[in-house]
Amino acid sequence: MSRFFASAAHDAAAAACGCCAPLSRRSFLGAAASVAGAVGLPATARAQASAPATRERIDTHFHYYPPFLQKSGGLAGPLTANWSRAKALEEMDRNGVKTGILSMASAPLDWFKMEPEASRKFVREINDYGADMMREAPGRYGLFAFLSMVDVEGSLKEIEYAFDVLKADGVGLSTSYVDKYPGDPKFAPIFEELNRRKAVVYFHPTTAACCTGIVPGVGDSWIEVPNDTSRAVLSLLFSGSLRKFRDITFLWSHGGGTIPMLASRIDWLSNLQVKNRKELAPDGIEAEFKRFYYDTANAGYAGPMAALLKLVPPSQIVFGTDYPYVTTEANMKALRTAGLSDAEIRAIETQNAKQFLPRLRG
Repeated sequence: MSRFFASAAHDAAAAACGCCAPLSRRSFLGAAASVAGAVGLPATARAQASAPATRERIDTHFHYYPPFLQKSGGLAGPLTANWSRAKALEEMDRNGVKTGILSMASAPLDWFKMEPEASRKFVREINDYGADMMREAPGRYGLFAFLSMVDVEGSLKEIEYAFDVLKADGVGLSTSYVDKYPGDPKFAPIFEELNRRKAVVYFHPTTAACCTGIVPGVGDSWIEVPNDTSRAVLSLLFSGSLRKFRDITFLWSHGGGTIPMLASRIDWLSNLQVKNRKELAPDGIEAEFKRFYYDTANAGYAGPMAALLKLVPPSQIVFGTDYPYVTTEANMKALRTAGLSDAEIRAIETQNAKQFLPRLRG
């Protein structure tokens, strides 16, 4: 913990990004101690949870914020500071969302610099809070359990706890961990266990350590978030991880970042430069990309969807919002500019996620 949030430069970049901010050691330890008493569901939210079942949409990209993170400033901005269970359910009810799959948003780089003991406590409390939301509002939520990854032993224990005790729907990973990407050999034991469990692995992007604040006046989340998604995809591909871990179902946020636009370029250039490409992708690079699922969070507009639909059929696309950073209504409107039929939109919003999330089939 002595190194926790030591970089002032990153703190400034995180604040500019608007998705994360520093969490002090004192704030974390003090607030985390009281989290168990702060998980009660407000009466208004209980009423909404039992409202008539008129909802159909499935939101696979729905963020939540345990109170100890909100109170400590662990995640910055008014959108997260004002988040509550009641408001989350109101957002879902207002827009016909039946179930939201809970996950953490872009994690500050220094979350992954914590000492193992503190990291395990931190991750456990985040996941327990999400599981408590599922218990208090049955049928309204699922959970992509958060993992620290850099603590491999702790992550393996958390996988066991998340699936066997919390009954999580999958795990939520970051696209990068300071200076490491998912295909790094260090993470192989984690992916081996996830593959053994035939798990869903959902990736949420962050800003890479290399690239914060490199263009004055340009927010990191504008460019670096989608770019880091592409780096994570290529890390898994060219490390051989995609070839090895065939039983994992991968779900990528924000329409796969820049992958749909760069797929053909990557395919052509890697053919010239990667000697073992046939071993890594026997059916071709684009065939590997076609195996993934992609969500529509802030990517349902005509431009990015046109590229994505050239790469995969609508059946590989699921509805996501990135709430509270983007409203459900805005995502719904964007999706209706993409030239999809009503039947395709209904499948994206309500049916496609059921292909890989058993919780939703009931």
